[in-house]
Amino acid sequence: MTRFIHRDISWLSFNYRVLQEAKDTTVPLLERIKFLAIYSSNLDEFFRIRVASHRYLVKTDKSTLKNIDFSPNEVLKNILKIANKQQKEFGNIFKKEIIPELRKNGINIVSWHQLNKEQIAFVDTYFNEYLLPFVQPVILVGKKIKPFLNNGALYLALHLESKDVEKPEPEYAIVKIPSDHLSRFLELPAAKPGHRDVLMLDDAVRHSVRLIFPGYNIMDSYSIKITRDAELYIDDEYSGDLVAKIKKSLTKRSIGMVSRLVYDRTMPKRFLQYLMDVFEIDELGLLPEGRYHNNSDFFAFPDFDLFHLKDQPLKPVHITELESADSVFDKIKEKDYLINTPFHSYEAVIRFFEDAAVDPNVTHIKIIQYRVARVSRIMAALKSAVKSGKQVSTFIEVKARFDEESNLQWGEELEKAGVTVYYSLPGFKVHSKLALIRRLEEGKPVLYTYLGTGNFHEDTVKLYTDFGLLTQDRRLTTEVARIFTFLETKQRPAQPFEVLGVGLFNLKEKCISLIKREIDLAKAGKKARIIIKMNSLQDEEIINYLYEASKAGVKIKMIIRGICCLVPGQKGLSENIEVISIVDRFLEHSRVLIFNNDGKREVYLSSADWMVRNLHFRVETLFPILDERLANTIYECMNIQLNDNVKARIQDEKMSNKYKKNKDDIAVRSQIETYYYIKRREEALIFDSI
Repeated sequence: MTRFIHRDISWLSFNYRVLQEAKDTTVPLLERIKFLAIYSSNLDEFFRIRVASHRYLVKTDKSTLKNIDFSPNEVLKNILKIANKQQKEFGNIFKKEIIPELRKNGINIVSWHQLNKEQIAFVDTYFNEYLLPFVQPVILVGKKIKPFLNNGALYLALHLESKDVEKPEPEYAIVKIPSDHLSRFLELPAAKPGHRDVLMLDDAVRHSVRLIFPGYNIMDSYSIKITRDAELYIDDEYSGDLVAKIKKSLTKRSIGMVSRLVYDRTMPKRFLQYLMDVFEIDELGLLPEGRYHNNSDFFAFPDFDLFHLKDQPLKPVHITELESADSVFDKIKEKDYLINTPFHSYEAVIRFFEDAAVDPNVTHIKIIQYRVARVSRIMAALKSAVKSGKQVSTFIEVKARFDEESNLQWGEELEKAGVTVYYSLPGFKVHSKLALIRRLEEGKPVLYTYLGTGNFHEDTVKLYTDFGLLTQDRRLTTEVARIFTFLETKQRPAQPFEVLGVGLFNLKEKCISLIKREIDLAKAGKKARIIIKMNSLQDEEIINYLYEASKAGVKIKMIIRGICCLVPGQKGLSENIEVISIVDRFLEHSRVLIFNNDGKREVYLSSADWMVRNLHFRVETLFPILDERLANTIYECMNIQLNDNVKARIQDEKMSNKYKKNKDDIAVRSQIETYYYIKRREEALIFDSI
């Protein structure tokens, strides 16, 4: 009986669910292309972080691996086997499904062999005028010339033969495909009226590269790319200037250790072996793909204004009460507000900060910044608030992976504006999504807070499903204030957290106590049920408590988007646990915990997944929804998701990702159903207020 699935094998299963969306013919064509891009982007990051770690473990002295309960070598081999299989399917989807469907809609991705005379002249001109300054050709001489390949950049590996030698020896060269400077998709003069002909930039270089090797015959060309280790290895640093260390590490990320060579699987073995020798890569560092790599570039595939090939827009529902109010604080004083993005407009949250910036009664604004949009009205409001004489402080987590540089830039910009900036604490990350505003009312200070499951990021709120709570409830605001005091002073709070679960203090214990309460209720013959929604589930101790709950008779239903190391449905262990995963047009990002509590239902939201890192090495926040109206809304939203029979996949030991089907005549696509549920709810509130 398998008790735990390795986290990285489970993650590959999640990424396959993304690939399923590209395969799904009910998904609009241009959205299917977007899912190919998401799959490819995910896999690149996975290799730069997780596979790089496994390669490091494989090469590490075995005596230092005593605390690891798996074979790094076996896991790495399994990862590569699964990834290779998925890559083949990726290629088939693109070549046999996407390209023919594009052709039906008048968009032709043409091969360089198919170019007509007009197009050949166009490509050669484009090469000379735009491509030539960037291609950086290098002829490889034996193993002496070892060019440095930029991380993630595209290259053509060429097999050449000299025209001046009667029996030439094979020679090799590397040429850059400059997709970091130019569009990956080159629109050509159309061969037929009303059609769009598109040439991949790779093929434009492939066609015209003869112009820079006039003394050679180009025998073959194959696309390759190098992926480098992107881990900064600073999470466990406890001393020194952490910001300075991160800045220094960022400069090294682009020259990190090679973690894989991606290559065209049609490349001859002799050519591949030559490249392996030149770049000192072993077989565990190889990943064969199709003709094209860096398929995350398909995010920028031109839509040619063919909007019928994209998802129909869902206009965000406005929370009119807040957005049209003279002051959001007067409204929050009356009742709590729940924001469910992207179904709700994010305007109410932005107004929370913009009103605070100009309200003469507001004295303090505090916020935690984990990931922030490049252009942010919230950050602009913070700078404006300083000019109005308010005390503004922000805690910036500069260890937010791949947002380190952006967060450092924001920190410097905010400091210049007069905002007090606190940076990462050594040894752990701050992942809570919190803001706090202090306002004087009748001469007395009153606190308002925002607690959320997602970041203060005005771009991703349009793509990620998240919950946020605006409240004045003292049971919550006083403990949120305590979190900010800890982050600013680095002193442990004198009073314990009782209402909130806070990482490093009581988060894991609180989660376990809630599960154990349901176990006790089940053993006493009372109703016991748990509903969990989160991105990832990995922590073994938590999983073991869930197994114990299942054996006690607690009915557990879970919606886990990504990693799920728990194995549901096993007799005698987890037969009362059902797990589904939903992958659809929006990224499921919210974390929800619902406990039946013998009919006295309790609903919690959280910034934390049940991963070891979240429960042990991060400041996270679990918070209850104390307003019964809002708790019921969240419960209804979870029931909609649990009844999804369109985009839900069943999670099991085999990780087959079978779609969940039931006997209902009506298709339930939960994201669409949730949107209309929210829309009806807000319209009813407006009607009731008339």
